[in-house]
Amino acid sequence: MLLADLDAPRKQRHTAQRIFDRLVDEHQAMISYSTVRQYVKARKTAIAVEAGHAPVEVFVPQEHAPGAEAEVDFGDVWVDVAGVRTRCYMFAFRLSNSGKSVHRVYPTCAQEAFLEVHIEAFTALGGVPSRHIRYDNLTSAVTKIVYGAGRQRVEKERWVLFKSHYSFDAFYCEPGLKGAHEKGGIEGEVGRFRRNFLTPVPAVEAWRS
Repeated sequence: MLLADLDAPRKQRHTAQRIFDRLVDEHQAMISYSTVRQYVKARKTAIAVEAGHAPVEVFVPQEHAPGAEAEVDFGDVWVDVAGVRTRCYMFAFRLSNSGKSVHRVYPTCAQEAFLEVHIEAFTALGGVPSRHIRYDNLTSAVTKIVYGAGRQRVEKERWVLFKSHYSFDAFYCEPGLKGAHEKGGIEGEVGRFRRNFLTPVPAVEAWRS
């Protein structure tokens, strides 16, 4: 059935439920739906690849030496500031090997906040990663993505000076879904922290100066 689906219209291909129903109705199969579902999940893509109907995608597990790499992400959060519900931004900095992380919430994601939270993270974690820090193509750091030139980016001058002062390199992930795989350790970290530590919505009287 999965082989036949390779030549079927996209919207008229078998679901796991339909395969299960046909196995029971046409072959009197004594089998559970969960078994069929697991088989379909495991074999559907493989069958397409074997038949030459899909590209082969290879994912190489990442290994990170202690203290060598970190990952950074920004995400929005809500805070009640002096009784006013305010959209803010959380900076998450995570060491790739140990998973130790630092989270800071700011009223803005401007470059000043971006640089300041790096300093706070370096201080809290006791040092600067020796190899590089992984980023999306954040506007606080990147002016332009140079397409067709690998990882080349046009960086903002102040950011270049900051990196030089602290002696670390920036690794810019590919745009879109592919980039998410390149810093998978921190993907979802903002949401996890928001659900576990910022629910219910926190209330403060004012921002710390």
